[in-house]
Amino acid sequence: MSENKISGKAYVAGDNIDTDQIIPARHLVYNTHSPEERKLYGKFAMSGVPEEESGLPKGGIKFIKDGEFQSEFSIIVGGKNFGCGSSREHAPLALQVAGVKAVVAQTYARIFYRNSVDGGFVMPLESVDNIYKSFSTGDQVEIDLEANKITNKSTGKSFALRPLGDAADIINAGGLFAYARKIGMIKSETPPAGQKAAANV
Repeated sequence: MSENKISGKAYVAGDNIDTDQIIPARHLVYNTHSPEERKLYGKFAMSGVPEEESGLPKGGIKFIKDGEFQSEFSIIVGGKNFGCGSSREHAPLALQVAGVKAVVAQTYARIFYRNSVDGGFVMPLESVDNIYKSFSTGDQVEIDLEANKITNKSTGKSFALRPLGDAADIINAGGLFAYARKIGMIKSETPPAGQKAAANV
């Protein structure tokens, strides 16, 4: 992935994908600060999405293969109101842990969008039109952040995206606090000798 381009396989998710579909509530028990437990958020990411809404053939490839913790799909293409439901920040975290780099949807629930940006988890890109029906799960996709477009490499069709603006800098920095330290808004914390800085939640 270059700084301005994101490439990978698409996972098609449709309209009104809520946070309980992204990471079901029964999986919110894992400690995000424990490397072994944190990766379980990836294992169960998108596990609540009904099969008929996943864009996959019945009995086909799952978002996360059995026994895996990361997905082969690095880009999610959704429709309207992606991330609706509860305000849990575990939803974009689960996608990041699963290896998702970007979500493309026409509209987002505001709290999901904010959590994605503030935590530096995934890029929540907005499509100008509702485009998810122009993609199939498994299509090769390229997002050009400079040209503000997404291209379905499997069909050759491109679609316009809305500019991400300053949110891209926050995500690339690793989240709001990391960005604030980077630009000097808050002082960088230097850990005592022999200690490592705490990882982001």
